[in-house]
Amino acid sequence: MSFLTHVLACLFGMGSWVAINGMWVELPLIVPAIPEGWYLPSYLTVLIQMANIGPLFVTLMHRFRPGALNETAVIYTIVAVGILASFLLAFFWRETLAVGGALHSVPLLVLTFFLSMVDCTSSVTFLPFMMRLKPQYLTTYFIGEGLSGLVPALAALIQGVGVVHCRNVTLNDTLGNSTGVVHRVQAHYQPANFSAQVFFLFLSAMMVVCLAAFLLLNYHPSVGRDRKKNSRYLNGGLGEEKGGPALGLHSQPEQKPMISPLDSPKKAPRSTFGTGTYSGPELLFVFVVLAWVNALTNAVLPSVQSYSCLPYGNRAYHLAATMAAVANPVACFIAMFVPIRSLVLMGFLTVTGSGIGAYIMAMAALSPCPLFVHSNAGTVLIVCAWILFVLTLSYVKVIIGLILRDEGHSALVWCGAVVQLGSMVGALSMFPLVSVYNFFTSGDPCNTKCPM
Repeated sequence: MSFLTHVLACLFGMGSWVAINGMWVELPLIVPAIPEGWYLPSYLTVLIQMANIGPLFVTLMHRFRPGALNETAVIYTIVAVGILASFLLAFFWRETLAVGGALHSVPLLVLTFFLSMVDCTSSVTFLPFMMRLKPQYLTTYFIGEGLSGLVPALAALIQGVGVVHCRNVTLNDTLGNSTGVVHRVQAHYQPANFSAQVFFLFLSAMMVVCLAAFLLLNYHPSVGRDRKKNSRYLNGGLGEEKGGPALGLHSQPEQKPMISPLDSPKKAPRSTFGTGTYSGPELLFVFVVLAWVNALTNAVLPSVQSYSCLPYGNRAYHLAATMAAVANPVACFIAMFVPIRSLVLMGFLTVTGSGIGAYIMAMAALSPCPLFVHSNAGTVLIVCAWILFVLTLSYVKVIIGLILRDEGHSALVWCGAVVQLGSMVGALSMFPLVSVYNFFTSGDPCNTKCPM
């Protein structure tokens, strides 16, 4: 395997969600400067779901007009849009326009919508493109996808976004005709080390790196030699499988580790989907797990991360967020050396990760006074819970990606569509609980009092 191809696949995957992940981690710096305030996360949730029109269009075109869209051209287009939108955000994110008699951050919302469309559409274009390379490079792509969350988080950490210091202040408190001195602890947010403009330019540069990696994946001679080994992959866009879904890479022994090479020519396809390696019920199970895992990791649990962690302190929150972001590429790195395509293991890890997620959700529901809130044990438990939650379910996603990669190009297109569907269902389920009914309560990082 070419080390260069691994690096390029990683950088290519890093551009898949880096823009929107960067927007989320920058919220503490953006929110105080815009009229929407902390309603902005609610707007972002709606915009991201509206942006699913992109992957929906690509998936429908693949299903009903195979070959009508050129896969490579679509990727060039969306990456270019991502570069331009993040670059414009650097200069216009604070601009406002009057809409309905009130000021709104129209440029910020519009450009964020385009970034959301870029990232959502990457799920149904980047993954199928990786079909052109050997399956080992798909795992490297998933490592890059994990880094798309870690790199912006580390940049925000260096920037100093959201770091709180509790300080004692003295206030004059007037009660009736008497005035007294009251000592209180107030939260003071540390000024950022560099501006939001610099951060958005950094995101634009990351998208440029993604574009450069994609160019080299298409034209570098070393990568070309890897593509030649996948000669059965039919070029020409999203309709590569014009001869039917069975025209994948099923003739290559390393693509079918769950089937004996001596038996595979004798067995009829177990389903009409992909290469027929797995039966219909097995594939249904895989797609249901895929939707469930992405709903949890991309929408349900991230929406309550602050509620689950902040009661234990600002350090616990930042440590959980950073280490969870590290756990994603670590899981993909493990999968590179232990690529076990086992439905039983996938089910076990899904149940385990969901159980850990249930603990995190319970702590969020108990906020601002979750279990062990006054002890170091509580901090250790919540941080470890976030690490193990992301680690187990990220490994599940890689397993599913490898299984569907074996099934062929069409399976990877549907993989991306189900990822977006699961994320959308999770986001729409949590939005009313968090933003409408205020089911979760956030505590003051410096003044929350809980019974011992």
